[in-house]
Amino acid sequence: MRSLLDAAVAKRQSLLTAENNAVRLIDGAGDGLPGVILETFADHWLLSTTTHQMPPLVREWLGKLEHSCHWKRLDQHQKESPVHLCGAEVNEPFPILENGISFEISFQSGYSQGIFLDQRDNRNEVRKRMKPGLRLLNTFAYTGAFSVAAAMAGAETTTLDLSQPYLDWAKRNLALNSIDPSAHHFCKGDTFHWLRRFAKQGRKFDAIVLDPPTFSRDEKGKVFRVEENFGELAALAAEILTPGGWMLCCTNFRRMTPWEFERHLLSAIPRRMKARHAQMPADFTNESYLKSVWME
Repeated sequence: MRSLLDAAVAKRQSLLTAENNAVRLIDGAGDGLPGVILETFADHWLLSTTTHQMPPLVREWLGKLEHSCHWKRLDQHQKESPVHLCGAEVNEPFPILENGISFEISFQSGYSQGIFLDQRDNRNEVRKRMKPGLRLLNTFAYTGAFSVAAAMAGAETTTLDLSQPYLDWAKRNLALNSIDPSAHHFCKGDTFHWLRRFAKQGRKFDAIVLDPPTFSRDEKGKVFRVEENFGELAALAAEILTPGGWMLCCTNFRRMTPWEFERHLLSAIPRRMKARHAQMPADFTNESYLKSVWME
């Protein structure tokens, strides 16, 4: 196992550059190490395991390296924050770099640390597509990483999420990159509500990011399921999209193939749009669970 651990980390060293210091170093079965995920965030490691007991050889390997490392158990029911494992302990939020953009990371924030590395390439594509004068709507925005990518290109962004703490985090991410949050828009609440509200207001966007959780329940108890409700979500978004605009639609729902997801979208959207599928980043060698479809 030690040789597999060393090999997985070594083959990803080329992805770590002066502009990118957040990478998945070990991707479970994709590296011959089922149940073991290791990510680096500005040289602070986060080990995630699917069991409550860490494999002894992994613990021994990490102990010898003496690297700053925290450990998270992948449990969707308990969703605990990572715990300190070895090396230097990280007790405060800290910045990382992704393609030259700074984002705040926290190992004390709960189950999620502030960014999902599997969306790295999509965020880079958003930045390339945007420019001054264009408007992006980022729904289910979490800490606003897509908004920051678009704002770095000079676009005007609207960041939408149910959680005020995450919207505040998004503002800090903008400020980390010397972008004035007051020049952008933030909306707290249900995405379906806001899409209908924007339509009534006649408000349009040149680009929309739809990256909802597989399952969620809003403040009023309304349930969202990707397989049942993503089509309605995409149709509402298409109504407020400018002619020639685009949408990025993403899901982690494993019981739907990329082509089923595409058909689900195309059958629901009233206007004619073309679909293009995006691949996951090179450091994700296990299952291609993230389905990303660019609709234009």
